[in-house]
Amino acid sequence: MEAELDAARAAVEAHLDRALAPFGGHDIAAAMRHAATGGKRLRACLVLASARLHGVPDHQAIWPACAIEALHAYSLVHDDLPCMDDDDARRGQPTVHVKWDEMTAVLTGDALQALAFELVTHPEAGSGEVRAGLARSLAQAAGGQGMVLGQALDMAAERPGAALNLEQITALQRGKTGALFEWSAAAGARMAEADPAPLIRYAAAMGQAFQIHDDVIDVTGDAEAAGKAVGKDAAKGKATFVSLLGLEGARARAAALVDEAEDALSGYGSAADPLRRIARFAISRKS
Repeated sequence: MEAELDAARAAVEAHLDRALAPFGGHDIAAAMRHAATGGKRLRACLVLASARLHGVPDHQAIWPACAIEALHAYSLVHDDLPCMDDDDARRGQPTVHVKWDEMTAVLTGDALQALAFELVTHPEAGSGEVRAGLARSLAQAAGGQGMVLGQALDMAAERPGAALNLEQITALQRGKTGALFEWSAAAGARMAEADPAPLIRYAAAMGQAFQIHDDVIDVTGDAEAAGKAVGKDAAKGKATFVSLLGLEGARARAAALVDEAEDALSGYGSAADPLRRIARFAISRKS
């Protein structure tokens, strides 16, 4: 799996470098490059794997693969802001508002979000109908029905007296984390104008397993390996999958979800093995 992630990472970073070249060297451009550098590129890997599953060539799939990474980078820049999670480190580097300032971080996130839609609607990404479908579904996944809603629910969960149950946390995380995973996994089907439903089911289970493992890392990991602060949820008294299920219960739930994700791919046979490996990686990673 590491080799596949390394290949996706190299392809995405080279393509993002080319996409960012016209932006010049001002602070926003430099901060965009800083924010978009590094990371596992798991969402891009999902796009590329689902595209290959549907016979879509890499030179077409690289556009939505880079789009989802630009959009994810924007979400992290804003998530790290003092008014949100107030984090000093991301991917082992200073966050944008720490390296520059808060105003630069807000504008950098805005610019990365705009870049995502510029990339996903590039003519090489497919026909006009395909590009429109990718852009519309990405807006839905990223906005008030998806990631932004999940983030708002997450912030509300930090208020005094808030005590979410397992169903509420699952819904919160499906928006905050799962929506972009679901879009990524379904992108190949959308580019091929095929049914995305099995891949959405796969990603819904895989995304929840990923988030549960994130909660495990927050309890058991170290900041250097994770590339960001750990232990913050417990310090804030936030309900998490670990706090509600216990450490071993959370691990067991994540493993069961990976089985569920793999079952959703049964109709594709061995051709979907790269997606199965991604699901297993989601609960074995260190960061």
